[in-house]
Amino acid sequence: MNEPLAERLRPKTLEAYISQSHLVGPKGILTQQIKQGLIPSMIFWGPPGTGKTTLANIIANTSKRPFYSLSAISSGVKDVREVIEKAKQSGGLFTTKNPILFIDEIHRFSKSQQDSLLQAVEKGWVTLIGATTENPSFEVIPALLSRCQVYVLNSFEKADLEALLTRAVEKDDILSKKQIILDETDALLRLSGGDARKLLNIFELIVNSYDSESITITNDKVFEKVQNNTVRYDKTGDQHYDIISAFIKSIRGSDPNAAVYWLARMIEGGEDVKFIARRLLILASEDIGNANPTALVIANSTFQSVSTIGYPESRIILSQCATYLACSAKSNASYQAIKNAQQLVKETGDLSVPLSIRNAPTKLMKDLGYGGNYKYAHNHEQNFAIHEFLPDEVKHTKLYEPGNNPRENGLREFLKQRWKDKYNY
Repeated sequence: MNEPLAERLRPKTLEAYISQSHLVGPKGILTQQIKQGLIPSMIFWGPPGTGKTTLANIIANTSKRPFYSLSAISSGVKDVREVIEKAKQSGGLFTTKNPILFIDEIHRFSKSQQDSLLQAVEKGWVTLIGATTENPSFEVIPALLSRCQVYVLNSFEKADLEALLTRAVEKDDILSKKQIILDETDALLRLSGGDARKLLNIFELIVNSYDSESITITNDKVFEKVQNNTVRYDKTGDQHYDIISAFIKSIRGSDPNAAVYWLARMIEGGEDVKFIARRLLILASEDIGNANPTALVIANSTFQSVSTIGYPESRIILSQCATYLACSAKSNASYQAIKNAQQLVKETGDLSVPLSIRNAPTKLMKDLGYGGNYKYAHNHEQNFAIHEFLPDEVKHTKLYEPGNNPRENGLREFLKQRWKDKYNY
């Protein structure tokens, strides 16, 4: 039986590796480290099909190190300890090229399983390379995270995906024997969602659907074949990002019916409850914010509750939160405010803090004017005094514009009364 196309095309060298130029391109962060064999323990974080496993294999091959691989789905503490023991023996005492231990989907390891890695990484018995589709800040224990560099892998760009298709047509031992014409590729690229593995799986499916050795790929042919082979929700890849996107956009669009439908799709697919709750927590601030501050409180309570309870009861809590957020007033004013502020900082650099609002813990600092002429708000009527808190170069810059909803209209009126001569509210 033939290997899948994605496996046959898996590159074995950096030169053959497509995408992630910020990591392994000519000026990539990892390029020189890999070539010199100076490999730190690291975690690759990115969507499915972005080359995390492939890159780990290339690092091992290029640095000529022993390579051990575990999947967090099927491995336990016993498996980890056995591999570490083998790695210690193969590494030896007098070599700097310690073995590489690759753990796929490391976010699925429990705390005790991650704890079992600490000593091996700390002592240098192994160089750990973990791969995860989830934010390691949430899913990897701090002690292990502090011992690893985190590198982000991005979804493939259009040019990368097209190059991959061309390589498949021209270089694959099986496909290169056929007469394949890539007449249209938009459907393939759209369905892949930036996932290289998914792209090649779909492409191979389309090619194998032809009886002829002469094949012309069109958008219509792709959609026809893929719709007849619909993949069930896969929490580790294919529809994971599409469905969570539909879920979030339904809530943002104030449609509780669509929200619970997409929620049900994720629940039936076995999606991680914490992943769903975390996205609700982000949405409560990004899309609702000060239009209804209680939304953030409810979302946070939801995250804490489902983390403790798990399935099946968590479905009720998630449904309550999702429908509440969908029915809430919406505002992205806080989200826009921090975006505006970050852009201003990038444009203006590190401007000096006005002397009047600097900290003045010593007499010398006070003599230099630190904290001078500062107006302590509580010493004034209504706990407010007009003062300049921004650097001179950007004074009078309005970054926060309240949304048009009852609660934030009240905030706008509050700000207008106090800052009418400065910020034009």
